[in-house]
Amino acid sequence: MRKMGIWRDYLVKKLVDRERSLGYLQAILDDYYIFGGAAVVRDALETVVEAQGGVSKLAKQADMDPEMLSKLLSNEDTPLIDALGIVLKALGYQLSIAPVENENANLEADTLQTAHVTERPTAPQ
Repeated sequence: MRKMGIWRDYLVKKLVDRERSLGYLQAILDDYYIFGGAAVVRDALETVVEAQGGVSKLAKQADMDPEMLSKLLSNEDTPLIDALGIVLKALGYQLSIAPVENENANLEADTLQTAHVTERPTAPQ
């Protein structure tokens, strides 16, 4: 009989790959823009941080104190955009703005825009 695992453990194993982490964060952001729910985004950030080597490793990549990063990720008073920006920077990505796909070819002034995660060139190490 096949042993059942915990979804988060499975996800952490899959998100070790940077490209998968990027795709996962993009999907989470897309859902966030449709349904809301900052807690889901925060949980996703924590999962990606764990998969990418933990707080200490990502804090080093982001050039910040690990305790500060840990507090930032766990503090619900921290603006979500700040937490997201720091994790993405450590992964070598950045946020960018792109228009929402609209079936109507005529763009109106009040058309909503969304942020998309794009790869940022990393400095040679």
